[in-house]
Amino acid sequence: MLKKIEAEIGGQTMTFETGKLAKQTSGSVVVSCGDTMVLVTAVAEKKSKNMGFLPLTIEYQERMYAAGRIPGSYFRREIGRPSEKEVLTCRLIDRPLRPLFPKGYMSETQVIITVFSADQEIDPDVLAMNGASTALAISDIPWNGPIAAARVAFIDGEYVLNPTRSQLEKSAMNLVVAGTASAVVMVEGRTGELSEEEVLEAIFFAHEGIQPLIEMQNSLREEIGKPKREVVAPEINEELKAKVEELAASGMEELVRIADKMERGDRYDLLKEELIEQLDEEMYESEGEVFDLLSAYKKSMMRSRIVNEGKRLDGRSFDQVRPIACEVGVLPRAHGSALFTRGETQAMVVGTLGSERDEQHLEGLGGDVYRRFMLHYNFPPFCVGEVRFMRGPSRRDIGHGTLARRGIEGVLPTPEEFPYTMRVVSEVLESNGSSSMATVCGTSLALMDAGVPIKAPVSGVAMGLIKEGDKIVVLTDILGDEDHLGDMDFKVVGTSKGISALQMDIKIDGVDREVMGAALSQAKDGRLHILGKMEEALGTARDDVAEHAPKYVTIKIHPDKIRDIIGPGGKIIREMTAEYESKIDVEDDGTIKIFSKDNDSAAALLAHIEEITAMPEVGKVYNGLVRTIKDFGAFVQILPGTDGMVHISELANKRVNKVTDILKEGDYVKVKVIEVDNRGRIRLSRKAALEEGEE
Repeated sequence: MLKKIEAEIGGQTMTFETGKLAKQTSGSVVVSCGDTMVLVTAVAEKKSKNMGFLPLTIEYQERMYAAGRIPGSYFRREIGRPSEKEVLTCRLIDRPLRPLFPKGYMSETQVIITVFSADQEIDPDVLAMNGASTALAISDIPWNGPIAAARVAFIDGEYVLNPTRSQLEKSAMNLVVAGTASAVVMVEGRTGELSEEEVLEAIFFAHEGIQPLIEMQNSLREEIGKPKREVVAPEINEELKAKVEELAASGMEELVRIADKMERGDRYDLLKEELIEQLDEEMYESEGEVFDLLSAYKKSMMRSRIVNEGKRLDGRSFDQVRPIACEVGVLPRAHGSALFTRGETQAMVVGTLGSERDEQHLEGLGGDVYRRFMLHYNFPPFCVGEVRFMRGPSRRDIGHGTLARRGIEGVLPTPEEFPYTMRVVSEVLESNGSSSMATVCGTSLALMDAGVPIKAPVSGVAMGLIKEGDKIVVLTDILGDEDHLGDMDFKVVGTSKGISALQMDIKIDGVDREVMGAALSQAKDGRLHILGKMEEALGTARDDVAEHAPKYVTIKIHPDKIRDIIGPGGKIIREMTAEYESKIDVEDDGTIKIFSKDNDSAAALLAHIEEITAMPEVGKVYNGLVRTIKDFGAFVQILPGTDGMVHISELANKRVNKVTDILKEGDYVKVKVIEVDNRGRIRLSRKAALEEGEE
């Protein structure tokens, strides 16, 4: 059945059309806004697979034809590995959808989004999020949606819903918010050091703005939606459950009071072994069934202890941050380095400075982007005591690195203030909760250690939530187990002035304004506490870049002299680059940027360039090389690439019959510049140089 429906959001019309394309799917929809158009399909296997988790995959794919471009890769087609933008959009869509699938649903499910047309002003990601919700809502796939999403900007003190790319360039905020009809379920983006109150207002401004999209989806589902498949909730063996809890009670009481993560994990493994030994094999079908019940019991005990006894796993108060240790300059050859440790989470963060040539080039539907600040996050298996294949950065690694980068970008100096390209790598060495926030703190310290004049230090903290009935507890600086057993993971990054980036995911139906406001307020206290600890190690950027960092020098020459620097076929600039081990960038206006390995190399190269590009000064004496002899005089090179003429009458204080009586080609002679005419011709005089006592 062909159906087309529209909804207005932020002054723009968003159109949803279904029943025309991809009709063999469980659900499909084409979402359009402006000239941007995406196809979203949802397909699920008929049979359920008891995999112990929901096998949901989200695939967002940009086609370069959507923007009228041919891919720049060697094969001239979209490569198999998704781009950073595609990975981040997949995560953006997955996070609000996943918690809304019913318990017990385990059919393999795939949502694929294909960008068919890309308006340079309308980003496809928000359209893809709304399309994914709509495709699931009208399909037969069990799902407790819909959700809707919108982007918010903050321009001239006003919130703007669904801004264009041009508007975002003027905005301190670029925030994506997803929610149901009653609550917010996901938040992500940069916020430009706005206050907690301003950020909270933006979130619920967006939540109010998405209501027409939710109403539209409900209407579409009621009119053309397919009947949902039945999901049989997994039956719990109550007898086995009671026995597991009885046998594990004393061990679990001990376990939930162990503060150390590794020790707690070892005790849990031992508890599983003890339980299997004590249980009658006839009571259970598999060990997995027993372990699932034990895991649920552990979660229940931990949550109850937090909510009812007011005690966290490691004994901290709800708003207490774990012990922090900060070191800078820990790697001798790195341009900047910092070791940030918070509790059992540790990150070695390393900064490297380079020239403009080291900028990252990103090709996308919105055009080419050149990134002068890169932040790469690595999470090796040893950091959590595990063994697994290492296959490059995962989607999680890319997402965590991007969150940290967004939080730092707002405090970086401009290219005019600091012309270096900056790359930061975070190596997570230990992890027990929020290694991405440790990355933020370590990045701030590493950049300052490298001599990058950031506007203010930045820290980050991860907040958690436990909700049991009417009881709600907000936790500061959550542990890994608190993240696993809790209902929210809310990461807040910022300076002492305000929030620069945030990311929120939840596992319950949503959070309201009161809960989110409390979390932001508590996060501010934690963020400021961490900033204080960081300041004890390094409060401001070092006065100069690190010893082993490249040295930057700039010089302005006359544009006519550029050819002298480049040389025929680039010969001169290549020779200088090799001789002085430097990078030389020459701009059309005569600006030359030099990146050298040390100050001595930079000074020597600068002197060489000044010699090549020097302009002759009237009245100055030069030691010139006789290049050509003529009957009327001689042509003398006084500077590289610069010749002047000494007339025969200016050779000596006496009459000269032949030029060769005084000079021969290849001689060096002192000459004085007596005139440079308006055509750039230079008149030289040996006689004037002799009168000044030059020989």
